[in-house]
Order: sequence, then structure tokens, then C-alpha cells
Amino acid sequence: MFRLSSRLPFRTARSLVLAASLAASPALAAGAPVPDVSGARHLVSIGGSVTEIIYALGAEDRLVARDTTSLFPPAAQALPDVGYIRALSPEGVLSTGPDAILTLEGSGPPEALEVLRQAGVPIVTVPEDYSGEGVLRKVEIVGQALGLADKAADLSASLRDALARAEEQAATRESDLKVLFVLSLSGGNVMAAGEHTAAAGIMKLAHLTNAVSGFGGYKPLTPEAITEAAPDVILMMSNSGDHAASRETVLAHPVLGLTPAARNNRILALDGLYLLGFGPRTAEAADELSRTVAEWAAEEAGQ
Repeated sequence: MFRLSSRLPFRTARSLVLAASLAASPALAAGAPVPDVSGARHLVSIGGSVTEIIYALGAEDRLVARDTTSLFPPAAQALPDVGYIRALSPEGVLSTGPDAILTLEGSGPPEALEVLRQAGVPIVTVPEDYSGEGVLRKVEIVGQALGLADKAADLSASLRDALARAEEQAATRESDLKVLFVLSLSGGNVMAAGEHTAAAGIMKLAHLTNAVSGFGGYKPLTPEAITEAAPDVILMMSNSGDHAASRETVLAHPVLGLTPAARNNRILALDGLYLLGFGPRTAEAADELSRTVAEWAAEEAGQ
């Protein structure tokens, strides 16, 4: 059991955890009917993976706005931004004139979504699940909601093949390295990923071992816990904002800098939505992560 640091300011810790974990929000249960918004021509998309799927289905001409996390494809950034996925303003969303809203599970706050429902705007909440099957479920629901089931089936088939190839490649790796995902280094505190997180999900897809266990979500680690974890690889987002960790801050950190990962310069930073979004590019991200670690493992075996 790893000990968690109590030195991280509560407000900072709370904001970071909210940025990286799910909030309560009603989503479609397995087998539940998907709301039909196929006639909608003024869509607002909330959630980076949902927006990516809409583009992948060729329905981007129906989008009138998106949230702050919807950064891919780059063309999406030209759309009006209605705010952060978990801090939506109903007035801002309604100002874009939507006739339907597609949201990722965890969008909110709940009060904002309730105002939108009372305004008569249909809302489709797409469930979040940090797995390959979760990606395919997202595609299925978005496709059904938009009346594009055939296109969604074709996209799902392609993604299923890509996920299978990525997993097959990852399974061939002969040796393993322990990976520590660092969400932030705000104030020198190491906010790391435990179980039931997107980071844990992508590690599982890449057949990698999380260097820490015994807790869920994203939490700060004590120096003793980091030393005990002794990660061989440090994984980070390359675009995590004000609290970003960087190669330089990792190497300069008094504890992380002493880990095998830092000593061997095995620090990998990837785009956050690409790495943790669990959308159409997830197989590619898992494959890149797995291949990079396989190269490092081979180097270690040859030493």
C-alpha cells in the first residue's frame, strides 16, 4: 500500500483530480435505448473523444460548438468554445443555438445540465470506460444517436482491428518495465495515477505494469512511496497546462530525479487527449507507448 502525501493544498489537489477523473453524471446503461437526435443539425459536442468520433463519422458539418477539451482534429478548434467539460455555463451553451448536445459522462456541473434539459435541448450522455470496448461503445452510441449506425459499424470494425493489432504487438514484449504516470508536479508534489483512471487503462491496453497500486484515482505520493515504486518509466502529458510536469522538472525533482526512469532518461510525454482520451486514436497511442517501452526494455536487457 503506497502512502499519499498530505502536503498538497486541498484546492489544488481537488482541481487536478476533477480534471482527470469522472464526476457523477447519468450515462446510458448497457442495452438502454440511445436517444435519437438524427435530425439535429446544430450540435454541441462536450468531450474530446466525442468530438473526435463525430469528425471520424463525417458529421462535423453539424457541429456548431465544442468544449475546451475538444482539440482534435485541429479543425475543431475553429468552432466556438463553450467552456471546460466539468464547468459548463448553460447560458454559454445555449447561446450557440443547439438542437442537441452530445456529452461525455462526467460533464457538468449537474445543475448546468439540468438547466439545458429544462430548456428543451436533447442531451445524449456517452458513457466513459477506459478500455478498448469502451472506445467501441462510444462510437456505437454516437453513431446511433446521429443516425449514422452504418458508418459507426465501419469505424468500429476498423478500430477493433487496430486495437487487436496493438494488443497482439504488446503481448510479444518479452520483458516489462514499471511505469509511473505523473499528472502534475505542482509545488513539487507528485500527483500520480492509481487504479480506475485513464492512465491505468492505457497502461493495461499496452500490457504495462503501473508502478503504484493500492489506491484509485489520481493522488499525491509521498517521497517514500516514490522511492518504493522505483519506476523504470515516467509517463506524462505533454500539454497539461499550468501544473504540467516536464522532462526538466522530473530530472530536477529531489525524489523523481533519483528513480531508475530519470537516471536512464526514460521519460515519455505524449499529448493528453491522444494518450488518455479513449477515442479513435487510442489503439495508436497504446501501440506507441508499448513500442517505446519495448525499445527501452530491450536496451536494458542488452546492458
